[in-house]
Amino acid sequence: MSVENAPLQGITLYSHADDFRSHWIRYVLAEKQIKHNLIIADDEDEDLASLNPYNQLPMMIENGLKLYNSSIIAEYLDDRYRQNKLYADAPMPRAEQRQYVWRFEQDWLRLADIMLRHPDTLDETAKQKAQKQLRDTLISLTPLFQHYPYFMSEQFSMLDCMLAPIFLRLKAMGIELPKQQCRPIFLYCQRIFSRPAFIKSMTLQEKNRYSELLAKN
Repeated sequence: MSVENAPLQGITLYSHADDFRSHWIRYVLAEKQIKHNLIIADDEDEDLASLNPYNQLPMMIENGLKLYNSSIIAEYLDDRYRQNKLYADAPMPRAEQRQYVWRFEQDWLRLADIMLRHPDTLDETAKQKAQKQLRDTLISLTPLFQHYPYFMSEQFSMLDCMLAPIFLRLKAMGIELPKQQCRPIFLYCQRIFSRPAFIKSMTLQEKNRYSELLAKN
């Protein structure tokens, strides 16, 4: 569907077919069971530029409100739709969650951007540096996944919605974690990838590309 002909009643999400930021928002929508119009688009879609000055995905429109920053979209959805809350209501734990979101954006998501670039613009040296940095970071942070079923919590949260699409794409980034040393992370991934909402949040392209990981659950 062309962006310019998109339906504007209710929530309309413009999403890439296989992109971790778009997947993050699709996962939030699925976990919160929010009905929406999903439009698969591309960053190079000229129509997108008329709606979004940064011409980037994901982008969400609801009742004339246009949002095009993933963390802002995610927070808006959790505030606007109160079912299945993903952020804590209390100020201190909520602030801590938001700070982790910011840290993941600054560190992990930026590294993922480098590794998942189109082959035509990929910098191989930068990719190898990013691979080592993210791999070493995940290995060092493995204990954080050891004591709770979800990221540093007994409750599923926005942080899990954000991390799951990144972990799903580790192999696509060329990152292999030591299985024994990082066993808590692999168990965490099994729990997250087997959630019905996670499967529901995936596009057909993602299900085909990452079917091996889904089959393990």
